[in-house]
Amino acid sequence: MTTDHEPPAPAAAAVTPADVADAARLVSFGLQAKLLPARDAEYAELVRRHREDPPFARLADAVATGMGLVVLEVSPRAGMAVAAAEDSVFAVRMGDYSRRAASESTDRFLHGLAHLAVAAMAFPRPEDLADDGYLGRITVNGVDAFVRQACRRLEQQADAAGANTDPASDAPGLEAGWRVWARRSATGATKDARRLSGSTIGIVAKAVLFLVDSGFLQKTSDDAGGTYRTTARYQLQVRDLASSAAMAELIDLGVVPVTDGTATLLPPDHSEDLVADAGLPFHSL
Repeated sequence: MTTDHEPPAPAAAAVTPADVADAARLVSFGLQAKLLPARDAEYAELVRRHREDPPFARLADAVATGMGLVVLEVSPRAGMAVAAAEDSVFAVRMGDYSRRAASESTDRFLHGLAHLAVAAMAFPRPEDLADDGYLGRITVNGVDAFVRQACRRLEQQADAAGANTDPASDAPGLEAGWRVWARRSATGATKDARRLSGSTIGIVAKAVLFLVDSGFLQKTSDDAGGTYRTTARYQLQVRDLASSAAMAELIDLGVVPVTDGTATLLPPDHSEDLVADAGLPFHSL
C-alpha cells in the first residue's frame, strides 16, 4: 500500500524463457570442467552477468540446485565451479572411480589414499588453500615418495604405541593401508619397462589422470613421472575436502612443501600453535 506522497514500488522484472535458457546455459558451461571463461566469449559474458545481475544469479543458482549441484564459485578465474551433491545424477563418486580403477578392495583404498596425498601436497599450508592466486605443483613420483614417508611415520607411531600388528582389511584410517602401500612395488615394471597399473606409482598416475580429466590438474611436463599444476576448481574442491578426518590425519604427520612438486615430512611439534584460522591442521613453518 502506498500513500499519495510515495511512488509505487517498481514491479519486479518478469523472468523470461530467454533468462532461463541463459541460466541453464551457464550451468552447462560449469559442467564442462576444462572450459574457462577466458576461452569462450559467451561463457565470459554469462559469468559477468551472474556477478552483476543478482536476479539472474539467483536464477542460475536455482537451476544448478535443481540439478543436484552446489555452486562453489562463479568468477572469471574458475567460471561456474560446481560440485555434485551425493544424490545428483552428475556425481562421480570416489567409490565408482576406484571400482573402475581396481578390482581389489585393498587397491581401492590405496587409490583413495593417493587422492588424499595429491591434495595434501598441492596445498600444503592453509594460506596456500586460501590464496586464490596460488598454484600448487605435484609430481607423480613425488606423491608416491610422500606417501611412503607417511607409511614410515605411521609405522614408527605404531611401534611406539606397541600396536604394530596388521589391522583388519576393512579398518578405517590411514593405518589400515600403510603396510599395503609400503609393501607394494613402486613401479613393478613389466618386461618392456612399463609400470604396472597396480604398482603404487601406477595408482598415483591413475589418480592424477582422473584429476586432469576432471579439470582439477593440468600437466606441465613429463618430469618425475609427470609434473602437474592445480586449477582454481581443484582449489575449491580441496577447500571442501580439508575438513575430512582422513585429510586431517594425513596432514597431521607434518608436511613440509617444496615448490618442485616434492615434499617431505617432519614430526609435528605440538608445542607450537597451529596457524590461525587454518582450514587444515598444518603447523606453521
